Amino acid sequence: MKPFDRAERSNHIENMSDTPADRLDPVRRDLLAAALTHVPFDGWTSISLNKAARDIHVDAGTASMAFPAGGTDLLDFFTRYADSRMVARVAELGVGEMRMRDRIRTVVKTRIDVIAEHKEAERRALSFVALPQNAPLGVKALSRTVDQMWRAAGDTSTDFAFYTKRATLAAVYSATVMYWIADTSADDADTWAFLDRRIENVMAFEKAKLRVKDKIRSAPSLASVLSRLRYPGETRMKP
Repeated sequence: MKPFDRAERSNHIENMSDTPADRLDPVRRDLLAAALTHVPFDGWTSISLNKAARDIHVDAGTASMAFPAGGTDLLDFFTRYADSRMVARVAELGVGEMRMRDRIRTVVKTRIDVIAEHKEAERRALSFVALPQNAPLGVKALSRTVDQMWRAAGDTSTDFAFYTKRATLAAVYSATVMYWIADTSADDADTWAFLDRRIENVMAFEKAKLRVKDKIRSAPSLASVLSRLRYPGETRMKP
């Protein structure tokens, strides 16, 4: 990918921060856009950050203030960028009238679509967070992503379902991204077929849980069973 000029960087990456903008956010956006041309070769490292700074004529001190932890902060900012763009695109699609399975497919596909141009950078990101010392960043980023996905899909749950839904989506999304990384099919057709199968598996599991719950509700209570064991053949009188 050729380096972006300043106008292209501003148009290519915007609204990347999920916190109130500060004076360094424009610099962070520019540095990330420039760094994405180096990450496939140098990884999510200070080397990529320093090369990006040189490309867009940002001094080393400013780059360090923008990303104090170097490549780690740069990667974290990249994931927040992708989340932000996913939310914006899903809002434009208007998923409110879709079935839930179609909403989930839409948010997962959209999240991958926004990073599709940077597949090698995503591959390097997965390798980075696979290292034990970087695992906390991976967990944090994945948790944030699936939370944004569910909110974009219209979920407002606050009870125990809040956690179970996010755990389920995390599994679906992670598996799909791993499949996509190695996918060479036209237009990633195999990846979307894989995603459909994962969603179908989840929906089948949820239906099975509902059937079990219905059976439990219709089953005789423990008290009635014990009563019958204690007084076999006896018919209880109605009050």
